[in-house]
Amino acid sequence: MFFALICHDKPGALALRMQTRADHLAYVERTGVVAQAGPLLGDDGGMVGSLIILDVADRAAAQVWADGDPYAQAGLFDRVEIVAWKRVIGG
Repeated sequence: MFFALICHDKPGALALRMQTRADHLAYVERTGVVAQAGPLLGDDGGMVGSLIILDVADRAAAQVWADGDPYAQAGLFDRVEIVAWKRVIGG
């Protein structure tokens, strides 16, 4: 089952994002449940959040993954939404 994590960074947190990026990417690789992902961009093109599509068993598993993300553990996010998602286009 797919879940979209829509993560909004705290204002002015770009330095924290960059400091934590390597750990976040290693977590993505190690866990093996990320189907798609990338940063959300502000009007100026700067990173302001993340969109992460997880392929996990249920919402509880998505929450566990979200809680374990080094970005979340570092306090990067202002808020995170977890929404069930159905892939219609793309592979």
